[in-house]
This record gives sequence, structure tokens and C-alpha cells, in this order.
Amino acid sequence: MSVMLFKLRGVEDDEADDIRAVLEANHIDFYETSNGRWGLGFAAIWLHDDEHLEQGKALIQTYQVQRYKDAQAAYAELCAQGEQPTVWKKIKQNPAQIFLVLLAVLIIATFVLSPFVFL
Repeated sequence: MSVMLFKLRGVEDDEADDIRAVLEANHIDFYETSNGRWGLGFAAIWLHDDEHLEQGKALIQTYQVQRYKDAQAAYAELCAQGEQPTVWKKIKQNPAQIFLVLLAVLIIATFVLSPFVFL
């Protein structure tokens, strides 16, 4: 009987590709289901039987720990170089988008609060 190994909802494409590669490199036979056309399905990686379930979980856990360490190291390197992302840097990169978002928030807040303010 099929058993779910890994949920793909919210998983980035590069991470999913890496997990597929890890499973293939270790000769673990799997298949995938997708969200479907309207996103109502259940995206996951499944095993045909539970024979390799523990091995697959261990491989994925090892991969995710390494991915976490790599991300932490990359962020620490950015911080050491003074290039870490900050709110001010994001505002400077795209001021028009920030302005439009704030304008939309202001318009929505005006419509929502106007019955209470202008009675």
C-alpha cells in the first residue's frame, strides 16, 4: 500500500528537486501527486510501499538539516559583508511598489473606518 513520504505544499522548487535527486541517488522508488489544476489536490511524494519509509525520512531529514546550515551560513556571510536584507534596503530597491502598497492600505483603511469616523 502507498505511503506518503513528503508533503510538497509550500516547498520551493529547488528543494523539491533536491529531495527527488536524493531519493533517486539512493534507489528509492517513489511517485508524486500534484495540487491539480485548481490547487485542490494533495501535492506529495509517495512511496509504493513502506519498505523504504524510514530510510527516506532519514535521508530527507539529513538533507533539510544541511540545507538549513547552508542557509544560515549564507546569511551570516551576508551579515559579515554588510549586505543582509533590511526593510530600508527593500524600500530603496522598489520605492514605487512600497508607495502603491501603502496607498492601497490607506484607501482600504479609509473605506473601512469611514462609517465610524464620519458619523
